[in-house]
Amino acid sequence: MKSLEFIFEKESTWEPAGEGVTRQILGYDGQLMQVKVSFQTGAVGYAHQHFHSQSSVVVSGRFEVTVNGKSRILVQGDGFYVEPNVVHGVVCLEAGILIDGFSPVRLDFLKDK
Repeated sequence: MKSLEFIFEKESTWEPAGEGVTRQILGYDGQLMQVKVSFQTGAVGYAHQHFHSQSSVVVSGRFEVTVNGKSRILVQGDGFYVEPNVVHGVVCLEAGILIDGFSPVRLDFLKDK
């Protein structure tokens, strides 16, 4: 199980991922996955947890990010890390994009592929 070697934005599908949120899978194998997530202003990535490690970077926009009960405002170039099974979520304060990296692969994101 793995993605193609090259992924082109214009040829990749944006999938709904909540109200005001869409995602585009950028690449994966069994060990890792990278996903682009687009948020409209006011959209919420509700507090949740999963067994994957996650590292994310803000490509654009402004987000209030909460990890393990601590909240910070992040902007372009900022990032955050989430250990496995730690509660985390985001509120989009200004429309933007996050790039999320997961290890291992998020099989739940591939269920319809």
